[in-house]
Amino acid sequence: MVLPDLSDTIAALATPPGTGAIAVLRLSGPRAVLIADGVFRGKRLENQPTHTAHFGRIEAEDGRTLDEVVASIFRAPKSYTGEDIVEISVHGSPYIQQEVLQVLLRKGARLAQPGEFTLRAFLNGKMDLSQAEAVADLIAGQSAAAHAVAMRQLRGGFKNEIAHLREELIHFASLVELELDFSEEDVEFADRTQLKSLVAKIRDYIGSLLRTFQLGNALRTGVATVIAGRPNAGKSTLLNALLNEERAIVSEIAGTTRDTIEEVLNIAGVQFRLIDTAGIREAQDTIEAIGVQRTMEKIEQAAIIVYVWDVAAMTLAEVYQDLEAIAGKNQAQESGRPQGSPLLVVCNKMDKNPYFKTDWLLDPTAPDIPPYLLEGGLPNHSSLFAHRSSLLPVSAKNQMNIEYLKEKLLEIAVGTDVNLESTVVTNARHYAALQRADEALADVLTGLDTGITGDFVAMDIRRALNFLGEISGEIGVEDLLGNIFGKFCIGK
Repeated sequence: MVLPDLSDTIAALATPPGTGAIAVLRLSGPRAVLIADGVFRGKRLENQPTHTAHFGRIEAEDGRTLDEVVASIFRAPKSYTGEDIVEISVHGSPYIQQEVLQVLLRKGARLAQPGEFTLRAFLNGKMDLSQAEAVADLIAGQSAAAHAVAMRQLRGGFKNEIAHLREELIHFASLVELELDFSEEDVEFADRTQLKSLVAKIRDYIGSLLRTFQLGNALRTGVATVIAGRPNAGKSTLLNALLNEERAIVSEIAGTTRDTIEEVLNIAGVQFRLIDTAGIREAQDTIEAIGVQRTMEKIEQAAIIVYVWDVAAMTLAEVYQDLEAIAGKNQAQESGRPQGSPLLVVCNKMDKNPYFKTDWLLDPTAPDIPPYLLEGGLPNHSSLFAHRSSLLPVSAKNQMNIEYLKEKLLEIAVGTDVNLESTVVTNARHYAALQRADEALADVLTGLDTGITGDFVAMDIRRALNFLGEISGEIGVEDLLGNIFGKFCIGK
């Protein structure tokens, strides 16, 4: 990536495009105040102190008044970017927004690139790279939990913990490096036992961070939860019950849902993207065939699969046929569950068959199983359930066990021990860097155990330091900056 010229003064709309009560245009750079003074009619901004707001009007080159505005001044280095910033609050007409922006550009500002304001904040030392990425998470966050995690990271929680790890490693790395200068004297400045203890402690901590990524990813992107099953199993009724509203059409006619329906459900601050799908069966027409194909595609992409079946109308053989098809579509592991996709089996319509026992699915040879469930012979039983709690008796129509189902979804997505006050890894780049740092530290321990020379130990420590430094942006990150900041909105 070619880094932007910090001698430029950049301008952009900092609020979403469209009509609103007000909109904010932002200028940042060495000539921000001068350019604003060229179009602002009121107090001379150049003579005003930092962190002050001033009423006036914006004029075009021909003297036309474009709008009455409020101009706010933030002088370097006490600003978001660390540069002089002027924020101009105009009325929210799209015409006014564009006219004022074009006047600023004609006066010498350059249109900002996506994320360039935050990139300048990073380059000017106002925040590290993990904090800059937290800005994007804060903007995109749509739940209280996602907001809490992003705010902690923005305030430097992750940055400080990574800095502490690097400090401890740097101390030992410097001692090992010093030994190389005295290699002929065969001396050791770094106590190998203490170094092993430190590396083991850091690996334990990195491991705890890595284990938070499942929660962090769920908070950041939402949990794709596919509701699958045969026609008339009650999938749409279950979706409505979870949302507590009539979102999907419910009908006794098989195949009513022919396309996917997606809605967002917030459970304890975690967003679940519920996806109601077309029934799994041999399609009766071309449109239904497309719907079934989309169902299988959604199953492949799901983070959680909720399989719904009718305990009053289906046999165990049909249930296992569906489950094996779902597991096969999602690359079944030895456990029988789809890879990366935990499976919840919802035994629906318990109001029509209240004596049904979920344990019958685990043991299809039980003597008390009603004959209708065994029509067509015993199912080809395989271990499709991680444990008994994967089976939930439900009556979606009567809201029976719906709250328990929500608890199970939350438990699968984020685990049972959720602590948003501690550091949570939400970013795949951070996760990958931590993994590589852990691998480098494992090599350090292996080297110490096998007695390799100090130069190889130092090399592995440097690798770990580099990977930890990538998280905060302290080393070698120029090739990452375009990818990271290019995802921001223009005015941020």
